[in-house]
Amino acid sequence: MFIASKILALITQPLLWVFVLLLLSLLVLRRWPRAGRRLVGTALAVLVLMAWKPLPEAIIRQLESRYPEMAPNAKLEGYVGVVVLGGATESGRTQMAHVQPMLNDAAERMTGTVAVLRANPQLRVLFTGGEGALMGVGQSEAERAKMFFDSLGLSGPQVQYESASRNTYENAVLTAKLQGVDPTQRWLLVTSAWHMPRSMATFAKAGWNVTAYPVDFRTGDSSDWLDFSMAGGAVEWQLALHELVGLLAYKLTGRL
Repeated sequence: MFIASKILALITQPLLWVFVLLLLSLLVLRRWPRAGRRLVGTALAVLVLMAWKPLPEAIIRQLESRYPEMAPNAKLEGYVGVVVLGGATESGRTQMAHVQPMLNDAAERMTGTVAVLRANPQLRVLFTGGEGALMGVGQSEAERAKMFFDSLGLSGPQVQYESASRNTYENAVLTAKLQGVDPTQRWLLVTSAWHMPRSMATFAKAGWNVTAYPVDFRTGDSSDWLDFSMAGGAVEWQLALHELVGLLAYKLTGRL
């Protein structure tokens, strides 16, 4: 399943579709010039559609709206702690070259957790994340996350790390096995808002009593209908398609 997820992640890249269409056009252009021109035209159409950002933003907004946003200073009575999903640190390869902890564009998974703890210092933290890359090197994500939390003085028994999981399903299953963790108690689940629907369903299926604490929002209430960006559109389409395919795959395999 892990290998299959990486293949699906590759397929959900719109720029790969453009590359394949152009490659096919080169292969058939000499023998079937009309078909070759049509393939080039299709590739151009995909590029234009990909660059129009309101389309992927509508998909992402729908995913992000499933669970309400919480204020970072909310007082959270009755909760045991916070489960933080990995995905917010730079790669192990990049981290190996630096001594400072490094976060990526999902940094709110980490900074949002710190804000929650400042308002609710009694909460525990469970960080879950091993190595999500197929050919990862260097420290596990849990070790990279520990660098960040340690740098802010969050250490000791208050913070526990699960370092073997490679995807959301393994996050849910393996974190429940950490020493002293009772998944039936009340926990906050911290992850990107667009990833929250799959995460909540997966954790609930694994027996967790979790409340969503979505962070890392990528959309607002509306879109700029004249917003075109080749680079930005490609990123947003890949995120939207990856999550939709992930939801479908998890449903078909009984993981949610």
